[in-house]
Amino acid sequence: MNEEELNGAERVDELLKTAVSKMGGQERPGQHEMARKVIESFEQGGHLLVQAGTGTGKSLGYLVPSIYHSLTAEKPIIISTATLALQSQIVGRDLPRLLKHLEPDLPREVDAVLLKGRSNYVCQHKLEGGYPEEPGDALFEWVDGGAAAPHQAASPTSQLGQEIVRLREWAENTDTGDRDELIPGVSDRAWRQVSVSALECLGAQKCPVAEACFSEVARKKAAEADIVVTNHALLAISAFEGLAVLPEFDTVVIDEAHELQDRVTNSVTKPLSVATIAAAASAARKHAKVIVEPLERANRAFEASVSNVSDGLLIRGVTDEQREALTMVREAARVVASDIKIDANAADGAMQMAKSQVLYVIEQAERLLEASPQYDVVWAARPREFVPGSGYQTAAEDSPGVLYVAPLSVGIQLREGLFEDRTVVLTSATLAIGAAFDNAAGSLGLRGEGAPSWSGIDVGSPFDYAKQGVLYVAKHLDAPTRDVNPRTYDEIERLINASEGGTLALFSSRRAADEAAAELRKRVDYKILCQGESSMKALVEEFSENEATCLFGTMSLWQGVDVPGTSCRLVIIDRIPFPRPDEPLIKARSQDVDRRGGSGFMDVSVSSAAIKLAQGAGRLIRSSHDRGVVAILDSRLVSRRYGGFIKASLPPMWSTTDPDVVTGVLKRLAAAAKN
Repeated sequence: MNEEELNGAERVDELLKTAVSKMGGQERPGQHEMARKVIESFEQGGHLLVQAGTGTGKSLGYLVPSIYHSLTAEKPIIISTATLALQSQIVGRDLPRLLKHLEPDLPREVDAVLLKGRSNYVCQHKLEGGYPEEPGDALFEWVDGGAAAPHQAASPTSQLGQEIVRLREWAENTDTGDRDELIPGVSDRAWRQVSVSALECLGAQKCPVAEACFSEVARKKAAEADIVVTNHALLAISAFEGLAVLPEFDTVVIDEAHELQDRVTNSVTKPLSVATIAAAASAARKHAKVIVEPLERANRAFEASVSNVSDGLLIRGVTDEQREALTMVREAARVVASDIKIDANAADGAMQMAKSQVLYVIEQAERLLEASPQYDVVWAARPREFVPGSGYQTAAEDSPGVLYVAPLSVGIQLREGLFEDRTVVLTSATLAIGAAFDNAAGSLGLRGEGAPSWSGIDVGSPFDYAKQGVLYVAKHLDAPTRDVNPRTYDEIERLINASEGGTLALFSSRRAADEAAAELRKRVDYKILCQGESSMKALVEEFSENEATCLFGTMSLWQGVDVPGTSCRLVIIDRIPFPRPDEPLIKARSQDVDRRGGSGFMDVSVSSAAIKLAQGAGRLIRSSHDRGVVAILDSRLVSRRYGGFIKASLPPMWSTTDPDVVTGVLKRLAAAAKN
């Protein structure tokens, strides 16, 4: 390391010490090690994977070197997160506090801004009537207000109308137009009345209110900022589609990096349905006044081709019948698109919206037709609807299927669109399995021929897991099946009673959580809250405030709950969270690994389960004072050969399979919580 680089690492160390001291924190060796490695990566180049366990303070571990490096960087530093919660925390709390304390030690101010996708901002042109209203119920009753107000709106006639009235009032006063600043929020249906997608947007050259456009203003600020906080979805659009949704950047930090593959995949996975094609044809006829009968005929052929399709992976891609129908749809949609003549000087939102819908149909038909079994995954699914208390149920048998296409791997595209000619730091509390980063690196394109160089480091956690936590595996229970074993409910009842509440119970499905909550409410005297019965924020607040309360839920709780203290002293996990083997992407990726001589089950399903289980177990110990038990009601963790591989991803807690031992531990924790 040369003198300049050493000074950079030393300077970051000093800034981190200053920040921690002024914010009343404690020195954490892992945090300093992370900060030094991050600034070295920024200054020397080369990609870095950092596993920073709970309690490390990884946000400061990358924010401090990002602030320091931004002072001399020619382009903004991008910080990308998977969740809106972390995005808001960084911009609304972490960065402002940090910059406030570091300002006296910095040569100039550092400008950090938030940037989201276009549809997250109010569209001024749509607000002023530049786009057609979304279809729906009548929102207002209109009255004759006389000469002064000939079309005065009376009170809204529906809940949707009331939301839109509040939205419009808020839009007149907001400085950012950012949906997340509207409290309380509104439904997606209401928000669509005042927002547009990137495809629907007229663009800065045509829009008459471009100068006041919230999205454009946010993008201009981002281009001039030192640090830009965004999300994995925009990062994916930048990498996959090459669109200028982000300012030019050379350096990016990806937090919650264990979710990057799934978030990127979801953002580029799009459906094509009979309803989508019909809506495009209808919009083109209504707003562009063009002939759409050929497109409607093609849609009828498409409907016939997917009317009897079964849910699941289409191993060889679309069928011959579907291929013929998709070709008809694509060609007819191309004619419609060419017939939609948008005046270059006109700000016609209706025409733009119609054309964007037709272009979407063309793009998705093209993707399905060109899909290659070597690089893409194609599957069919029938529309599903949510029935409270019953999970997701398949819709009516006569519903036509929907076709989906997704990349088999996002690695190569990320390698070319993100990692090439840039420095990327990826971090998470759960990025490695054991001491190995190979699985995470491989899923992101950092392994194999032509892959860029990278290094990985685990900076550990300041928590003493062996003394603070107990890992209990219910070895005596049978391996889980589709139907719940009554003995599982007996086990949950015994554990909750021993703990006297204070339980976060995590389930692999919504249905399992609902049914367990209903059953345990009959068995125990402690209050049981269940996901879906109130807002997530309200449920977590009530759970954290009452030490005798239990909270039952599913995947969003596996990663989204931070309840330090005695309110969460027992985390129950019903089973190892394997992905469904018939889920098309999982099935296709597993088959691909098998074909290349590996083990698809281990590399895909077991690795995914290990990371998710680590996230769930990580809900227990959130501070150096926490004590508790993680109870996994899946005997496969100790009875199957892959159990050791999965356990290697978990915090190193003291472990037992003895029910009496864990009951004694929980009773002592319950007694301590009362004192």
